[in-house]
Amino acid sequence: MIVGAMLALAGCASVPPPAAEAPAVWSWTRVEFNREAITGAAAEGLADPATGRRLTPDDPVRIASISKLIVALGVLRLVERGTLDLERDVSLYLGWRLRNPEHPDVVITLRRLLSHTSGLRDGDDIYVIPLGGSVRATLANPEVWDARERGFYFAYSNLNFPVIASVVERATGERFDRVMAREVFAPLGLDACFNWTTCSDARLARAVVLRDEHGAVVRDDLRGARPPCAVVPDANGGCELSGYALGDNGALFSPQGGARVSVEDLAAIGRVLLNRGVHEGRRFLSPQTVAYMTTPVWADDGSNGDSSNGYYCAYGLAVQIIGVGGCPDPFGDGRVRVGHTGDAYGVVSGLWVDPEAGTGVAYFATGVSDNDRPRGRTPFLAVEEAMMAGSLLEIRR
Repeated sequence: MIVGAMLALAGCASVPPPAAEAPAVWSWTRVEFNREAITGAAAEGLADPATGRRLTPDDPVRIASISKLIVALGVLRLVERGTLDLERDVSLYLGWRLRNPEHPDVVITLRRLLSHTSGLRDGDDIYVIPLGGSVRATLANPEVWDARERGFYFAYSNLNFPVIASVVERATGERFDRVMAREVFAPLGLDACFNWTTCSDARLARAVVLRDEHGAVVRDDLRGARPPCAVVPDANGGCELSGYALGDNGALFSPQGGARVSVEDLAAIGRVLLNRGVHEGRRFLSPQTVAYMTTPVWADDGSNGDSSNGYYCAYGLAVQIIGVGGCPDPFGDGRVRVGHTGDAYGVVSGLWVDPEAGTGVAYFATGVSDNDRPRGRTPFLAVEEAMMAGSLLEIRR
């Protein structure tokens, strides 16, 4: 089974008390699914307050860090095809030597980047690299590197994913956003994209407008038009991509968080995991690959990583694992689940599957405050636990 190696880590679990009351949000949507189909769906609030358009479970949103799991799916398809190798020194793809300056003898691989054990760390949105910048120049800053544990130390870092995207571009000779469209979205039949570049006009017209807790627009107020610039512009405000050298700046199309997908799209991705790599009768990934990506590369033993107070207690290849061993159980039912969360621009999102039961849930809420963020009964936010449980969130803004 997918969770074979994880189940060996699982211990006895008790059902904790109900989650704390979640704060109000602008809108939310949630679907439940099994191996065959969506089994339940709900949505409340507006996708676009300017037009009064109601949110539906099929409206695309900037899903935040669940994007990392999507990137992993594309990378692993390229690994299965032989285009990429999880254990190869990524320097050989990039064309320049990538090393943690504190541990220059430690080879950095795609496996380390996908599992956040590369030694990279975040700081002040340093992973947002504008047009004209480069991953190489960014990683030359010693402050982006962690000195601990020879690169095996776990530290969740968005910066890993611009490096991965640069590797993808060098290996394929194609722009990252287009590779993801070809390797992930098209085979799964999803009208989804990174930074809106490959989504259809009809899909773009259904974009979820992101607002902060005060109602100010922070992202994707598209009004039916494509963004004037799909990347962070250069220092002069320019957005000309014709001179971009593939692999120089994998941050351009936001691999760490910029996927635009709906919760119905996430359910399709979740069914791939539940069905051990099969989508609608066709092989998307091998069962061995799915098992590998959903098995912990890193698990917290109290000394070998920064788990963010247990939020990242066990981690595979761009996959979080909960309810295993001593890890938090935000669902409160003692079951092991795999998936990923997201949290950016007022969006809190999640995709979780229970491989043994063959069920899953996908959700997001918008307008979550950056300041009023009560925790639930676990290290997860109260709003996350409410969405996991299917509790109705009060919309009072």
